[in-house]
Amino acid sequence: MIEIRDLVKVYTLGEVDVRALDGVSISIAAGEMVAIMGPSGSGKSTLMNLLGCLDRPTAGRYVLDGIDVSGLGPDARAEVRNAKIGFVFQSFNLLARTTALENVELPLLYGHEGLLAGERDRRARKVLTRVGLSGREHHTPSQLSGGQQQRVAIARALITDPAIVLADEPTGNLDTKTSEDVLSIFQELNDQGKTVLLITHESDIAAHAKRTIVLRDGRIVADERIEQRRVSARDRVAAEPKR
Repeated sequence: MIEIRDLVKVYTLGEVDVRALDGVSISIAAGEMVAIMGPSGSGKSTLMNLLGCLDRPTAGRYVLDGIDVSGLGPDARAEVRNAKIGFVFQSFNLLARTTALENVELPLLYGHEGLLAGERDRRARKVLTRVGLSGREHHTPSQLSGGQQQRVAIARALITDPAIVLADEPTGNLDTKTSEDVLSIFQELNDQGKTVLLITHESDIAAHAKRTIVLRDGRIVADERIEQRRVSARDRVAAEPKR
């Protein structure tokens, strides 16, 4: 699904060149759930922008689902982005005066001009039901809890049936219980075959993924696969024989 080779990104700040990524190479198969970690300044946000086709590399090659996007211009990247990637952000990025249903429909207004309003409505209702928000279609963000707003954002990311769901610190504004609920949705999506990328600095969030990539100073310093998810304390207690 994702093939990156020797990716370099250099930002020029005044007279100084900052090498945010320094020869990064990654292969991610379709259906993987991967956490990308690193401290502030490690390059993970830069990598996210490149993976999400929000920016282009200074050097190196990026092939996304068979398409070489390394040298594409802004318009071409936008087309690929809308067709292939669903974004979920820490701050939800919902339109405040717009209902959940209308927020979810938004991606269908770009690149899906031939889609009738009734079909957009049907698809939006379907994905809202999928994330547990049936009956909340006409609520605005101010009428929803933080967890419900993030579910709307996830539904919006799914409306175009993207190949990849890219989540940037998706639980950063949520409490622990709500975070677990949201992460369970990502796990369900992954179990259903979606490729899920979690950008996070929290190890307990990364533990939900089956693979963790760690960046430091623009380079990959660790790439570990977890064959079996960790069993939660609650599950361990439930599995223990009764005395």
